[in-house]
Amino acid sequence: MKKLIIRLDQVMAKKRMSLNELSGHVGITLSNLSILKNNKAKAIRLSTLAAICKALDCQPGDVIVYEEE
Repeated sequence: MKKLIIRLDQVMAKKRMSLNELSGHVGITLSNLSILKNNKAKAIRLSTLAAICKALDCQPGDVIVYEEE
C-alpha cells in the first residue's frame, strides 16, 4: 500500500536547520512542526508547505513523497 510520507526531518538535517529555527521562519508552533516531522499529520496547508519550502530552500517533493509503507 502506498501513502504520503513527510521527510521534513531529512530535509532539515540536510539544510542543518533545527526545529526551533524552522518554527521561527515558518511561523507555526513547535508542536505542529513536530507533528509534521514525525509523520503524524493528517493534513498540511499549502501555505504552510510553501513557507517550509521557502525556509528550507527546497521543493514540495523534497518534503512530501508518495511511496510504499
